[in-house]
Amino acid sequence: MTSAPEADLRAAARAIVPDLRARADEVEAARRLPEDLSTRLAAEGFYRMYAPVAYGGLETPPAIAMETVEILATGDGAPAWVTFIAITSTTALSILPEATCREIFARPETTMAGVFAPRGRAVVVDGGFRVEGQWPWGSGTQNADWILAGCQVVRDGEVETHANGAPRSRMMAVPRSDVEFVDTWYVSGLAGTGSTDFAIRDRFVPETHAAGLGIDTPLDRPLYRFPQFGLLAMGIAAVALGLGRAAIDELIEVAGGKVPDASRRPLAARASAQADVARAEATLRAARAFYYEAIEKAWQEALDGRISLESKRDIRLATTHATHAAAEAVDRMYHLAGGTSVYRRSPLQRIFRDVHVATQHMMVGPATLELTGRLLLGLETSEVGL
Repeated sequence: MTSAPEADLRAAARAIVPDLRARADEVEAARRLPEDLSTRLAAEGFYRMYAPVAYGGLETPPAIAMETVEILATGDGAPAWVTFIAITSTTALSILPEATCREIFARPETTMAGVFAPRGRAVVVDGGFRVEGQWPWGSGTQNADWILAGCQVVRDGEVETHANGAPRSRMMAVPRSDVEFVDTWYVSGLAGTGSTDFAIRDRFVPETHAAGLGIDTPLDRPLYRFPQFGLLAMGIAAVALGLGRAAIDELIEVAGGKVPDASRRPLAARASAQADVARAEATLRAARAFYYEAIEKAWQEALDGRISLESKRDIRLATTHATHAAAEAVDRMYHLAGGTSVYRRSPLQRIFRDVHVATQHMMVGPATLELTGRLLLGLETSEVGL
């Protein structure tokens, strides 16, 4: 049974979709979310879906959170993308010390964002770290109160490593005032996510504000038993699925009134159009079914105490498949609409560009298929990356 707060999240997402659609051009032109829109998303509770209940978060079951993101993406992909980045970032609160979490998450509307990839250096000093680096793909960071920056840890001049030789990394939680934004975000799609580079220049970060993924023990709660990479990848797929749904709905609306050149019949009356819409619908819904099936199975295991390797594998496979299946559905609708889809006034051209930026994310790239394929074939494979 769905609890009232969970139902309210999805209802709130549906209610805001018309506004997202109406402001999509504004958001894209700004190359970031306008402050009032980000504040509204935070006030609705979307940004705290994965934050611990102990600190004022919701700990929303992942399927509900992802459906909420998917709904937002039917209005505009950029706010949906920023939302999933924000909620994934708040899972750091399951690792950081309680006092730090209460400082960071002092109010429910607190916004977090950042990059987990360890592109910075954190040199160990007395009481903490001196942090230096620049991070690309900083989605939503310009709207965030706190920013996470992944760093390799350097102690006595040497990079710390795990037993397998891989660098040991930590996420540094810093206030936005400690971050410099570098204007790099000139892109084909998802422009409104504000995913520009950000830099930290020789800032001190207390040890209490450094979270070690795979090092520090998270809160023993079902949500935080999900692997971090899995949660991140799930958000990408949720946005893509929402874009796929928006593309099909837009084409159906256009098809009834569009009469192709050299034809007397509307697009909807053409057999080829009917078949393409049917194929897109089946492609999207089949991928969506596998996606939510994998998430729900893992959630049930998390409730029981531990997520199996098979479920971790299926989450990564389902998210990658859903992202690319959604792009396939969008492509069909974009091409079917003909010349209509190339005009800026058509939502299809923005959806087309947005979904093809989502497919470029490394979390849903070919390496994921190779990793999950090795597991399906029973080959010896590290769980790193799941």
